[in-house]
Amino acid sequence: MSTPFTRRGALTLIGAGAAWPAWAARTGDAAPPFTLPGLDAPVTLALLKGRVVLLDFWASWCGPCKQSFPWMAELQQRHGAAGLRVVAVNVDRQREKADAFLAQVPARFAVAFDPAGEVARRYEIQGMPSSVLLGSDGRVLLHHTGFKDDDRAPLEAAVVAALKRAAPEKEKARRSRARRRKARQGRARRRKARQGRACETQRAGLT
Repeated sequence: MSTPFTRRGALTLIGAGAAWPAWAARTGDAAPPFTLPGLDAPVTLALLKGRVVLLDFWASWCGPCKQSFPWMAELQQRHGAAGLRVVAVNVDRQREKADAFLAQVPARFAVAFDPAGEVARRYEIQGMPSSVLLGSDGRVLLHHTGFKDDDRAPLEAAVVAALKRAAPEKEKARRSRARRRKARQGRARRRKARQGRACETQRAGLT
């Protein structure tokens, strides 16, 4: 089930006839960038480049969110090593309401706070909870509104498929890092060798 986005004073979506922001994200589009306050440090989407990201938009008054949080924690635990990052974006206007929810339903994944609703509007969020899956290339793979038991399997299957598509790029990036590391080590060895020869030359000149 999903909860209407405007419930209990949550932000109002862009009105009828108003244009979506230039960064509005639809399937296949590049995900709108953002930096939002987090629990301990700012959450910046750009820093997750190369990873599969599950954005989950939620609110303290959202009943289904109480069921989706434990599931997302399990998802993060099962697939985090493969490159998944779950980021739960809260849209409550008042931070204390979000904190009260988190005290009852702990988040074992990243949490960001969007009290003005700017990021939620960019992602065209219309109900709570809403999930947006981003591929490792930073593009939107799917939008999903609501959460019920029947959603678990297809959503996890979409995550797994995204991780499999990302694996070759991840391996390519790993090899590129290994080549750069090897090149740095080679330069360091050559520099050390030159310094050693210079010292020997200097000592020879003193004798």
